[in-house]
Amino acid sequence: MGIKLLLLAVFGIAMAHFEGVVVVYLRKALGMIDSESNKESLKKFPKRYLYIEMTREAATIIMLVVIALLTGSDIVEWIVFFLWTFALWDLFYYLSLYILIKWPPKLTTIDVLFLIPVPWIAPVWFPIAISSFTILVILSLYLFKAIV
Repeated sequence: MGIKLLLLAVFGIAMAHFEGVVVVYLRKALGMIDSESNKESLKKFPKRYLYIEMTREAATIIMLVVIALLTGSDIVEWIVFFLWTFALWDLFYYLSLYILIKWPPKLTTIDVLFLIPVPWIAPVWFPIAISSFTILVILSLYLFKAIV
């Protein structure tokens, strides 16, 4: 399982950077200010692009599910691998955005976490905390042989 977790980490981090780059281009194309809260930007987002963005989010989840199903051998591994890859993707998505455009400017910046089924809005520290906790729990379970 160790090598799979490592490879899934690489996949999640690469996917996070790819999505971060897409979001940077999207923000620039729509004239969004880099320091702007995504909650405020959501009001300016044309409906058509909002629906397109929802399909990108759905595609992201589908890719994470598929990679978990391809690498796991049972339901426990599927869940662990999905959560592991999701958490690394989420954490490194924010890191990628910060490296590329210094966004978010602070952890209390409000973000639109997901649009599906309705907008999920919270400060950036919230998904970072959940993702970090998920990674630590899975690492702990793996290191203490609770999952193999």
